[in-house]
Amino acid sequence: MATARVTGPSMGDRQARIDLAAAFRLTARFGWHEAVANHFSLALDPGGRRILINPRWRHFARVAASDLLLLDVDDPAVMHRPDAPDPTAWCIHGALHRLRPEVRCVLHTHSPYATALTSLEDSRVLPIDQNSARFWGRVAHDDGYGGFALASDEGERIASALGDKPILFLKNHGVIVTGRSVAAAFDELYYLEKACQQLVIAYSTGRPLRLISDNLAAQVAGEWQEYPGFADAHFRELKALLDAEDASYAA
Repeated sequence: MATARVTGPSMGDRQARIDLAAAFRLTARFGWHEAVANHFSLALDPGGRRILINPRWRHFARVAASDLLLLDVDDPAVMHRPDAPDPTAWCIHGALHRLRPEVRCVLHTHSPYATALTSLEDSRVLPIDQNSARFWGRVAHDDGYGGFALASDEGERIASALGDKPILFLKNHGVIVTGRSVAAAFDELYYLEKACQQLVIAYSTGRPLRLISDNLAAQVAGEWQEYPGFADAHFRELKALLDAEDASYAA
């Protein structure tokens, strides 16, 4: 049976905008943003060609659903639009969605504790508690930092470095967190920053770490992945907090 052609934004697209806008506001609320830098994106279609991304130089605390740019990752004229996105955003997010269509939501931040960890010689998220064990075997590392991500081959290299992991640590730069939805990606970002904070605090004592064994860390990581509905419930509650205080993100 033929499917009717949608001529305007679908209800799904509208909810996608609201969810992504909420992620920006929450990131600012938690202090994980940086000035008017950093970028989040979300694929709308199954092939990952149509994506939403934040407009250039808009503070995360002011992003609303209607502000988000709708871009075609295969359009070579994107950076010639009057409302072109930030070049670094297009370099990283455009390449990730173009080359990895299965990646739905991409959150790139310079969140304090995770970024601090990327500046250490050993940037691993070591399993010292339940939160850090969540990321056992799930973080890729890109050790090729070369300044601002502006060249197309830099975005392609980052997409390749992600491999089959949901999270990428960018050496001396920050993190990229991906997920099947905004809720899933944001839940990962939330717990990643918590885990990195705990690890940095433990490092600051100067005392030896008490590591969870590899086998138990793998078990805990699996238990996190088999905890259905948690990420959606977490994100729903966070949006309820926003709704009670300032629902303008949904405008």
